Amino acid sequence: MVASLRRLDYTNCLLRRPTDRRRADPASKMFDPERAAIFHLKNGNIDEAFWLTFLSIHFGKHKEYGWRRLRDVYSGLGEKTWSWQEYTADPDGFDRWLTENYHRIGGAFGNHRKYASLRPNSDQGTDKVFRSYMEWVGPERSHHQLVQRLVRAGGNDPTSIFHKFYQDMKVKQFGRLGKFDFLALVGRLGLAPIKPGSTYMEGATGPLRGARLLFANDPKGSIPVRDLEAWLVELDEELQIGMQAMEDSLCNWQKSPDRFVHFKG
Repeated sequence: MVASLRRLDYTNCLLRRPTDRRRADPASKMFDPERAAIFHLKNGNIDEAFWLTFLSIHFGKHKEYGWRRLRDVYSGLGEKTWSWQEYTADPDGFDRWLTENYHRIGGAFGNHRKYASLRPNSDQGTDKVFRSYMEWVGPERSHHQLVQRLVRAGGNDPTSIFHKFYQDMKVKQFGRLGKFDFLALVGRLGLAPIKPGSTYMEGATGPLRGARLLFANDPKGSIPVRDLEAWLVELDEELQIGMQAMEDSLCNWQKSPDRFVHFKG
């Protein structure tokens, strides 16, 4: 749990510090999508902040290659930056570019995205995922309007608004884990007033095994998910670590319950 909390604290530290503009430049070796999102947010470009947050979850950070895959795509292999404005102005152009260049893109998807694919025209390929995300944002291509719409529908509580975002987000390749990771990061960065009020255990694998191991001493225990969710909420009332740290720590703990291992992604 301490390791998970430290990962969340890292984002808070980034928000408090000045952000070098090179962090937002995909041509720079200093490029980092999370810092780039913060840079754009501080400069009033919420669309680009959301877009880079989405890209960071879609591609993930690989333990060996880092952000190489995201950087190659976002920079157009150094030829054209596929910013939110450029992508939404010409999604067909992006599809053509990807078809012509996907075999040149380096790196690899992160651990949470290991079933994702770059291959164009496949049902779950990056081109289809990008198109699906654009359609979710809406015809005005405005994240500000997206947030306004879902905040109005979700009410005044950050957890109920998170739940509305979670229910509303229909994006290819973004199942339970992708949505949880993306929306939790959106909340941490302050892009929307949201935070998870549960671990969204339905459909989970690692966190579900961890919760069953915690409460039944058996990762395959037959405790219903709704009971696990309720008990985790009760546990957090005592621990006050938040549901993102709870979900992350359960997932990592069940991989090595008897010996601490620092999992980086």
